[in-house]
Amino acid sequence: MARIIGGIATSHTPTIGFALDTNKQNDPVWAPIFKGYEPVQAWLAQHRPDVLVYIYNDHITSFFFDHYSHFALGIGASWPVADEGGGPRALPSIPGHPALARHIAEVLVSDEFDLSYFQGKGLDHGCFSPLSLLWPHEPVWPGAIIPLQVGVLEFPIPSARRCYNLGRSLRRAIQSYPEDLKVAVVGTGGLSHQVHGERAGFNNTEWDMKFMDLLTGGGNLREGTHVNGPKVQVVRARTVTATPLGPEPVLIDVDGEGPGRLPARFEMMPGALTLRC
Repeated sequence: MARIIGGIATSHTPTIGFALDTNKQNDPVWAPIFKGYEPVQAWLAQHRPDVLVYIYNDHITSFFFDHYSHFALGIGASWPVADEGGGPRALPSIPGHPALARHIAEVLVSDEFDLSYFQGKGLDHGCFSPLSLLWPHEPVWPGAIIPLQVGVLEFPIPSARRCYNLGRSLRRAIQSYPEDLKVAVVGTGGLSHQVHGERAGFNNTEWDMKFMDLLTGGGNLREGTHVNGPKVQVVRARTVTATPLGPEPVLIDVDGEGPGRLPARFEMMPGALTLRC
């Protein structure tokens, strides 16, 4: 039977891959980042997983809003690097594992998760930026991956509870696969995550650690839904005024644009906006 031998969580900022490609290992800014990956590199080299089930999100590179799913499972036999506008990075394609992917699909659908499936698409920095640092890849990769793309860029997005339950189903799927495989589960993304504006690149370590605690034993964030509890109020409004809770500047993000900061006043078409607050 397949065995889950570990789990890895990592940032997937594209600059990790750029730093690797331009040999920034000894750069004073980048050296601590490379150093931080060394224990994970050593663990992967020691335990040598056969397959990485790789949970990430695409950045409108190979997926677009004309057909955008909550959970898209990669079933292909090979995965190339996507071209994100400046040409694909000089990395070899990585093998997939269609048989395990098919088994995962069967189990998740039996658990009432509605999946979509893809193949023949390139994977962007959400996958390859950290993967190129975690696993050696010259001349070939040491194992295979099964990508699972989570649609978090177009609302409504999956709730924390939905993702948590998907993880539980995914565990059952992997552990019930009859072939003797060593599988590691990888999740990529970001916590303190602002990609433009005055606070781009800012890391709020204190909040990151608190957030991780809420995800695990110290809180119930993983049980959250978009609207949860009797105290949630649903109101209709034409004018909405938003003010910051504290003295720290709060920038506004509207569909990827940064028009300013709070406080701000928004006017809507009558009856067009439903607020949950």
